Amino acid sequence: MTRLNGSWWTGRGTAKGNTLKRRPLGISLVALTTAALLGTGTAVAVADPAATVGSPTKAAVPAATADQPVEGLIVGYTSQAAEAKSDSAATEDAKAKGGRTGESLDFDRRLGTGAVLVDLGAELGKKDAADVMAAFRADPDVAFVVPDKRMYATAVTPNDAEYHRQWDLFEATAGMNVPDAWGKATGAGVKVAVIDTGYVSHSDLTANVVAGYDFISDPFMANDGGGRDSNASDPGDWMLRGECGNNYPEYDTTSSWHGTHVAGTIAATTDNSKGIAGIAYNATVQPVRVLGKCGGTTADIMDAITWASGGYVPGVPSNPNPADVINMSLGGSGACDSGTQSAINGAVNRGASVVVAAGNSNANAANFNPANCSNVIAVAASDREGNRASYSNYGSIVDITAPGGETAASSANGIWSTLNSGTRSPMSENYEAYQGTSMAAPHIAGLAALMYEANPSITPAQVESSIKSNARPLPGYCSGGCGAGLADAAATLGGSTQPPTGTVFTNSTNVNIPDNTTVTSSIAVTGISGNAPASLKIDVDIKHTYRGDLKIEIVAPNGAAAVLKNTSTSDSADNVITTYTVDASGVVASGTWKLRVTDVYTGDTGYIDSWSLTF
Repeated sequence: MTRLNGSWWTGRGTAKGNTLKRRPLGISLVALTTAALLGTGTAVAVADPAATVGSPTKAAVPAATADQPVEGLIVGYTSQAAEAKSDSAATEDAKAKGGRTGESLDFDRRLGTGAVLVDLGAELGKKDAADVMAAFRADPDVAFVVPDKRMYATAVTPNDAEYHRQWDLFEATAGMNVPDAWGKATGAGVKVAVIDTGYVSHSDLTANVVAGYDFISDPFMANDGGGRDSNASDPGDWMLRGECGNNYPEYDTTSSWHGTHVAGTIAATTDNSKGIAGIAYNATVQPVRVLGKCGGTTADIMDAITWASGGYVPGVPSNPNPADVINMSLGGSGACDSGTQSAINGAVNRGASVVVAAGNSNANAANFNPANCSNVIAVAASDREGNRASYSNYGSIVDITAPGGETAASSANGIWSTLNSGTRSPMSENYEAYQGTSMAAPHIAGLAALMYEANPSITPAQVESSIKSNARPLPGYCSGGCGAGLADAAATLGGSTQPPTGTVFTNSTNVNIPDNTTVTSSIAVTGISGNAPASLKIDVDIKHTYRGDLKIEIVAPNGAAAVLKNTSTSDSADNVITTYTVDASGVVASGTWKLRVTDVYTGDTGYIDSWSLTF
């Protein structure tokens, strides 16, 4: 608690930022281009590559993606450019850039965010792709250009008959304390989109599934005889050795039915005397298919995020069931690209919480996309003893940890959920134990669904803040950073899911924060008699590309100032989006309050988006 006595405060809060960057020191254009290409890879379902006990072998994520050929580019134009609105202008621009670089470029389609997918005509190696991207970057009308990368699935692999297997929901040591939350919410009326491999019919889940969409545009990857269509069924994602290129996969693999496993954790039918219990068992799940044979592409995933959250995607019917929560148990290596970030920002602005898996490489999650994007809830995985799972990624960009299982010793220690027995095409339904951050993420998506029922007006920022502030310490060992701790459903539903009470004063006028400058934003508080409360809430939303540069203070009407956040040379994440609580009982409430922000370094800038005081 921060305390104000007229001369000093010290602040405490949890800042949100999910894009970790190193401060550049004189990087050339060539270096920047190379860095972008080194991030080029494929997106995969986030499952630990360890084999699931008693189940077919699942494909591991490609270990190295930097040398994979590039098949397309995603180009975002500035709003003033003709190409931003005209497909014919974008076509002409692509052909002109191709002429200058000696490549055959063409307009493919416009994405839901307004960006353009450019067909490279053939797979390009690293150098040729770098030349083409440099040509786009040199154009002042181009806001960004990123490779169209592949993503892959991220799972390793009450009276409900198999509820006893779901230690992740109820065990005291490392379960998520879900049963005690069901008295307050079960997800009724909440819509969850699962952006994954699609859905294979399962009687323990069908009642809660609504129609989705298949966004896989490549017929080979779709593996269902066509490209995009309204059928989100999962035909299987089995692969033959080497058929995806770059010697991937290294061996024949069977179908994972990954999306169905994820969906079961979120919303399997409950209290039906069979199978398992879903965390938000009265919510609906919408399968949005982006992962197929050989993974999925950035462009398809961007459109899926946009459509799932109620945005417009050219050539695709509008979504009649826009999501409150989006689960993405998928990922690939590299930085968060501008295209994916723009799609995520659009979804959050439309009111959807975006939950993503941190990845299964036992590495810093800052190097994995989309876990390192801003405006997401990045989820690490814990085992049955409450340790960070051996495969789970970690680091400062992880927001929260949830049960992901560890099947090496026994399938009983994995996450038990809905599946299918088919090794290629669908066969009979069954249940299996998987492990992975792919399995951890839907635990948080399910918890978010409970929160949206408990408080339909809750915002994505409040969902994240409440989950993190009500987490409990991991009972086991975590090295590298596991976020706020182990998520606790009962504590979260008993915590701050209700709208804040009291009188709220807000300033939503943007204030730019230049380098090496101090700026202020003011709020005039009127009608509050006496002193300010002992628990004054200060909600801060600051957009900045290196938040360690910032010192943030609150200044009371009498001039007394308190430091809410100090500068840090090691905090290179984006943005400060959090709530601070201060003891302001020593100063008068009414008058002009100021948020004072100082940028102490050169090279990164931002702005105060909004801030508020709750009395």
